[in-house]
Amino acid sequence: MPTDATGAPRVPDKPTLEGIEATWAAAWEEERLYRFNPGTPREQVFSIDTPPPTVSGSLHMGSVFGYVQTDALARYRRMSGWELFYPMGWDDNGLPTERRVQTYFGVRCDPSLTYDPGFEPAAEPGKDDIPVSRPNFIALCNQLTEQDEKVFEDLWCRMGLSVDWTRSYATIDERSRRASQRMFLRNLSRGEAYSAEAPTLWDVDYQTAVAQAEMEDKDRTAAYHRLRFDDIEIDTTRPELLAACVALVAHPDDERFADRFGTSVHTPLFGVEVPILAHPLADPEKGSGIAMICTFGDVTDVIWWRELQLPTRSIITRAGRITDAPPPGVDDGPAWRAIAGLTVKAAQRAIVALLTESGDLIGEPRPITHPVKFYERGERPLEIVTSRQWYIRNGGRDAPLRLALLARGAELRWHPPYMQVRYDNWVNGLNSDWLVSRQRYFGVPIPVWYPLGADGVPDHERPIVPDEASLPIDPTTDVPSGYDAGQRGVPGGFVGDADVMDTWATSSLTPQIACGWVDDPDLFASTFPMSLRPQGPEIIRTWLFSTTLRSHLEHDALPWHDTSLNGWVLDPDHKKMSKSKGNVVTPMPLVEEFGSDAVRYWACNGRPGTDTAVDTGVMKIGRRLAIKILNASKFALGRLAGGPVPGPAAVSTPLDRALLARLADVVTQATAAFEEFDYARAQEFAETFFWSFCDDYVELVKTRAYGEGDGAAAAADSARATLALALSVQLRLFAPFLPFVTEEVWRWWQPGSVHRAAWPTVAELEGATAGDWSVLQVAGEVLGAIRRAKTTEKRSMRAKVHRLTVSGPADILAAVDAARGDLIDAGGVEELLLVGADTLSVVVELAEEA
Repeated sequence: MPTDATGAPRVPDKPTLEGIEATWAAAWEEERLYRFNPGTPREQVFSIDTPPPTVSGSLHMGSVFGYVQTDALARYRRMSGWELFYPMGWDDNGLPTERRVQTYFGVRCDPSLTYDPGFEPAAEPGKDDIPVSRPNFIALCNQLTEQDEKVFEDLWCRMGLSVDWTRSYATIDERSRRASQRMFLRNLSRGEAYSAEAPTLWDVDYQTAVAQAEMEDKDRTAAYHRLRFDDIEIDTTRPELLAACVALVAHPDDERFADRFGTSVHTPLFGVEVPILAHPLADPEKGSGIAMICTFGDVTDVIWWRELQLPTRSIITRAGRITDAPPPGVDDGPAWRAIAGLTVKAAQRAIVALLTESGDLIGEPRPITHPVKFYERGERPLEIVTSRQWYIRNGGRDAPLRLALLARGAELRWHPPYMQVRYDNWVNGLNSDWLVSRQRYFGVPIPVWYPLGADGVPDHERPIVPDEASLPIDPTTDVPSGYDAGQRGVPGGFVGDADVMDTWATSSLTPQIACGWVDDPDLFASTFPMSLRPQGPEIIRTWLFSTTLRSHLEHDALPWHDTSLNGWVLDPDHKKMSKSKGNVVTPMPLVEEFGSDAVRYWACNGRPGTDTAVDTGVMKIGRRLAIKILNASKFALGRLAGGPVPGPAAVSTPLDRALLARLADVVTQATAAFEEFDYARAQEFAETFFWSFCDDYVELVKTRAYGEGDGAAAAADSARATLALALSVQLRLFAPFLPFVTEEVWRWWQPGSVHRAAWPTVAELEGATAGDWSVLQVAGEVLGAIRRAKTTEKRSMRAKVHRLTVSGPADILAAVDAARGDLIDAGGVEELLLVGADTLSVVVELAEEA
């Protein structure tokens, strides 16, 4: 709301927080307030690699927490003169979306079916899922994610995120598919991407391969079974893998087995001869000190198998069952037929029964609890199966690349700095290359075909690749150059790779996607490398690392200069929120109750990298702060209603100069905090000053600002100029945190938006640095003593003080004397006495009640 014709502010009679979110969100969009100017030189651009939220899940307070903190940083940079490139993406491809579509529509994907252009899902899902073609299934995925994205966008607008919505993207849209496939093909051409038949961690429920970064350990109960291999005893938790045993292994320094290395024993039940070998990963303290190597029971088996060059006897299928036929070297005898085709658990029970009967099980199984590998979204332990998959080299088996990636981590500026160790630990702990192929449907297709020999077998060593200009492509429907559609799947023809890329293979390219890599060279040049990557600490090992890797391989550079890490959001009992615990807190009820500014205030109270509990008490403080800003602003601007606002040159009294001197310090502190990406400290500095401003300064100058009391017009103008300048500066200090209430007040008396106003500087406070902060500090303490005396005597704050005696050192008394007139007016003091003493003391003698 602009000033009126006299230059005076136009303040509403009853300021309120109600409705301001919708009002200003609509105004910002109409005014195109946050649109990026693409012609801006790179040195003036601050670009943010905003985390694209997964839209297949429900919203929770964790969705709000980090994004609000990032927005506070973005708003500060914009006000500091940077041109903000602040896009929003949507992470909508991958397993979570597929699961949600299956449940929501009651369908399942059957790639053998042909596309049905007339298919419509049932209004209500039935008991059994309806099989649909892959194109139909992908269409349903796109339909549902568009709905989910709208819900997220509405929340972000309600929360005041100052993103440029015209720069949105989705990780499954054409631009993202093109960038993802282009990068994959370049990785392939440089030898950084390769396919291999190898042991692969496999989720039997999701029916897909799983990368190292997607695993987590969960403690599960199991039992050690002691088995007899001729005269050697071994302990195992997986007796069902006995038919997959290819060797026994012990530590090379274990004297118990020194004379057995190089000899062999026979497996119980199956009678297969297996060697006894040495390897330093064998643990002499675990079980009997010697273990069986199976293909494959766990990741250590894979390491032993690879480094000891052992044969393969895989017996577990992708469905999590024992194969029907025995592996090479194992007879199709009674023992094998007892487990063939069974689930892993059933096979374990069958083998234990056979071992008990044969006498090869020694004693009773001994219960234990141990960590087991799970897919982070899975419900059953991972199995290891042999399959052909695509990999990207990541330093797991390449020492020079590992060192280069560690150097990139050291080059990146971390906020807070201690988060870098998580990156370093992850890189140092890598033991395999990045598995990027997935056996799913809703994802970016692996962009290759394979020629088929005369026998119809695909030649994986000679993949057919498309030209970059033709991207994006789907090899299951598109035809490679030089072939026709009739040659698909026939000898001498071709076949498309049916796999899709891991969702991180696309999300790792968010800087390239958002900045228009190849598609928009001018935009890319002005925004990349990006300025900031904000994110959570739990995805350092996935998103931050993989993005660093892809940028290093393609651009030989970091993808951003800084990264800011938020903490976890905990439930009100300080426990991690999870759907399984039923303790997830959703944001909209809290936004409706307390307002967006209050929820933002809570989020920005969370220190960088620090876990923070959902706390409605903090939100209440935030709402109270927003209301106080309205009311204090109404008072301050109400003193200016008679005409134009006096300029800074009108500031003349010691108390006013003291306030502005302290405010100059706050501006310096808040700016320094923001420059270090510490939004929480910046908010704390602004808030602490504001409450002192309201409780002390405003109360002290009320009378003078009205033009009453001693001091006449000059003193009144000094107070009014100070109120105006202090309010202007404080609104801008609060604007990154409380965008709605600050915009509301700003437009009562200033042109344009506070969010396009300049960040406050010490220079604009002119001679304020010459003021003595102790004048206001001491005056505030004395005024506080007067209030306490009146409260103790249960008297009105308007009650007169017959005599006020302030004792203290000379500098304290000088400060009191400098604020004498305001103290007398504010406290209703009839007589003020100053007495020399070593320490400050205040004696308040109230006047007799009339």
